[in-house]
Amino acid sequence: MGQKTHPYGLRVGITEAHRSRWYAPKALYGELLVEDCRIRDFLINRLNNTPPHAAVSDIAIERTREELKIIIRTARPGLVIGPKGSEVDAITEQLQYLTGRKVSISIMEIKNPDLDAQLVAEGMREQLQKRAAFRRIIKMRAENVMQAGAKGVRIRISGRLGGAEMSRSVDVRLGSLPLSTLQAKVDYGFAEALMSYGTIGIKVWVYRGTYDELQLEDEAKSDAAGGRARARGRK
Repeated sequence: MGQKTHPYGLRVGITEAHRSRWYAPKALYGELLVEDCRIRDFLINRLNNTPPHAAVSDIAIERTREELKIIIRTARPGLVIGPKGSEVDAITEQLQYLTGRKVSISIMEIKNPDLDAQLVAEGMREQLQKRAAFRRIIKMRAENVMQAGAKGVRIRISGRLGGAEMSRSVDVRLGSLPLSTLQAKVDYGFAEALMSYGTIGIKVWVYRGTYDELQLEDEAKSDAAGGRARARGRK
């Protein structure tokens, strides 16, 4: 038996924050948990599974006594917002009707989609459903992730690849992937391509470096941006 652990679940509460951030008494906990699942299913079907695909990677939910706050991380914020905010207003109204609560939606842009494992998996799903060659897709995607600045990547696809009668698995590994190191920022994504001959599963692991290194990079970028802004002000 394999002793595999979900990279995100292993790190929750240690180096990763929860995706549902709220507290509830025992009597309400189950009801709110089911409501979170319904919200995520609704948003994924509305934004990711129907064209134009908005490339939503992650949905975080925060609750207060009066308000339900939803944070959507997407590579295409313009599609989520819509012309003059019409799309996000329509989604807010539907969620208020679905939950019976006051809803506010925040949208965060993903600057580099090639470093997001879920978006890489979703992109591969779209290509597979267009009947592209699976070997070329898996190799090209892995190289794109490494060129985007990742320290390691693994992509694994399983199923009736190419319509073959026997199912099999093919995977590609580039760079390092320390799955058991809690300080390693390992992003994991999963998608399913629904083909005419069956379902093909896609798993993607992306290693971006340690949390300390990423924090130092973010601080250096913010300092540099502040320095440039002050320099422009003096001119």
